[in-house]
Amino acid sequence: MKVAFIGTHGVGKTTLCYDLAAALKKRDLTVELVREVARECPLPINQETTLKAQSWILHTQIAWELHADAKADVVVCDRAVLDNFCYMRRAFTGAPAEAVLEGLVRSWTKTYDALFKVPVVGDPRFDGVRDLDRTFQREIDGSIDQTLASWGVPHVALDPVRRAEWGALVLDALLPRLKPQELLFPETGERMTTTGAPDA
Repeated sequence: MKVAFIGTHGVGKTTLCYDLAAALKKRDLTVELVREVARECPLPINQETTLKAQSWILHTQIAWELHADAKADVVVCDRAVLDNFCYMRRAFTGAPAEAVLEGLVRSWTKTYDALFKVPVVGDPRFDGVRDLDRTFQREIDGSIDQTLASWGVPHVALDPVRRAEWGALVLDALLPRLKPQELLFPETGERMTTTGAPDA
C-alpha cells in the first residue's frame, strides 16, 4: 500500500506522516517514509523555482517511491507527485514541458492507494526551507484542490475543524484496507499479525 499526504506547505503533513508510520509499525507492518523531496533539491524552489528544479523534484519523488515500495508493506509519502506538479504549473503554465509532465503526473497519481488532502489551518511558519508568503501558500492550496477536482482524483479531504483527530481519522480509513494482510485465530476470533502472534 502507498499512502500520501498532499497539500500546500506549512499545514502539518510531515507530522501526520510520522504519526501514521509509527501507528502502522505497532501493527507489525513494515513501513517506509518518503520525505519531502523538495527539501533535498539542489536548485531553487518556492517562488524562485525553475523548470529544471521542478523536473528534478518530480522525477526524484518517483524514484524514492519506487525504492521505498520495494522494501515495505506500506509506503507513507510526505507529498505526492500531484502537489509537486502544482508548484511547477503555478510558475510555468503553458510551457511545453507542462503537457509532458502532466501526462506523467496523471498516470503516476493512480499508483497511490490513498491520498489525504491536508487543509490550510494557519499561516506558514519558518522551517528554514519553505516560503512564508501567505498568498503563495494559498495559491498552491487552491491549485491542488482544482487539480484534484478537474482530474477526478479520489482522495480524503481532512476537516480543518477536526485537526486534533486527523491522525485517528487517517488510521481508521486505512485499517480496513490492511485487514487482508491479517489472519484470525479460528478458536478466539482474535486477529493474528503476519508474524503469527496475536494482535495486542
